[in-house]
Amino acid sequence: MEKPTLVVLAAGMGSRYGGLKQMDAFTPEGDTIIDFSIYDALRAGFGKFVFIIRKSFESEFKEIFNKKLEGKAEVAYVFQELDSVPENYVNPERTKPWGTGHALLMAKNAVNENFAIINADDFYGAEAFQVMAEALRTTNKDSYHFNTMAYLLKNTVSDHGFVSRGECRVNEKGYLVDVTERTHIEKMNGVLMRKDDAGTFVPIDENTIVSMNFWGFTPKCFEFGGALFNTFLEENKANPKAEFYLPSIVNEILKSGKATVKVLQSDAKWFGVTYKEDKEIVEKAIGKLKEQGIYPTKLW
Repeated sequence: MEKPTLVVLAAGMGSRYGGLKQMDAFTPEGDTIIDFSIYDALRAGFGKFVFIIRKSFESEFKEIFNKKLEGKAEVAYVFQELDSVPENYVNPERTKPWGTGHALLMAKNAVNENFAIINADDFYGAEAFQVMAEALRTTNKDSYHFNTMAYLLKNTVSDHGFVSRGECRVNEKGYLVDVTERTHIEKMNGVLMRKDDAGTFVPIDENTIVSMNFWGFTPKCFEFGGALFNTFLEENKANPKAEFYLPSIVNEILKSGKATVKVLQSDAKWFGVTYKEDKEIVEKAIGKLKEQGIYPTKLW
């Protein structure tokens, strides 16, 4: 049985965090959040890791992760650059990558097996990787049966500012109907609010099911998104901050009528860092997991 691959979205610039979250240490031993995702994925049976990064931090990534994964799994690197688009769409004013949807499309030539894709700066929990790995192992790689790992919104927000989340609509059989990228969700006076299209704050249920960009795909997913991204480029060529989000591709997959996305759930605890102030919370949570023996003091 072919081992699934893990694709790690690590090209983001961490503008709200104030630096490269991907490389920041969260334990006295120097572990990054990616370290825990890789550790959990290896134990769950993933056999290959593909990092989507910027060329400017290629050497740092290889220095860290090639050593850790040597003899354990195959490693590949894919570059998401500002100019990884047709020349007439390169905008000299742009400073950040083109978004998670664009990153997925960049991985096409590096992935030939069923794979999961995750954010580099989110801690998903060991059980989530086990559930996802099992789903990928039992899915025909030539099928259009995809998956997503779901979390409750109230467990994924920051106390220190707004976050963006993919709001999921799920049918009674547990399949995704659609996903809406909410780019501004914020806790205000103890109540979760989101901005609507007009920029007005409206309430959002704390038990809303959201995507944390933990998707499970077969290679068939690469049939979707290319044309949509070209349309996006044409519509946003003058906007240096526009981003093409992965949920846009997922919605195209769903609208095609030939693909399904099963919503997976686990009891794993998610946590992540959007702002510098979130770091202490994550450090304490990881420290507690090590104390409980869920992770060894030294991962590698």
